[in-house]
Amino acid sequence: MPNSIVRDALEVHDGSEIKLTGDGFMASFSSATKALECAIAMQRAFAEHNESADEAIRVRIGLNAGEPIAEDDPSGRGDLFGTAVNMAARIAAKAEGGEILVADVVRQLVVGKEFLFNDRGDTELRGFEDPVRVYEVRWREKS
Repeated sequence: MPNSIVRDALEVHDGSEIKLTGDGFMASFSSATKALECAIAMQRAFAEHNESADEAIRVRIGLNAGEPIAEDDPSGRGDLFGTAVNMAARIAAKAEGGEILVADVVRQLVVGKEFLFNDRGDTELRGFEDPVRVYEVRWREKS
């Protein structure tokens, strides 16, 4: 069920599943808007699922924008590496279950669109020398 929620949202929002990462997914999108719409759709689908589930599933989502390094992996599928990818993973690690956190660059790319954010301030991320401005997406609210 959890994987189908993620894969269904990726398909609807034109996301590309890059790989499974233990208990998570790495995905890429052609735009920050599509990535945010997909993340919100996922959280809403998990919230709906949890209303009738014996055990709630609470996912953490972290988004960043940038130019990753693309490589083919041994299975023939592509993989993404680099600072942009690492930062997205570190931002996701800072989220609580049920949260979507984004780097400031993502928020800037969607200014003027119908997304609501709470400023979480400058955040220390493992592997990054300087703090990164992080925002929480207010996905439970309609803008």
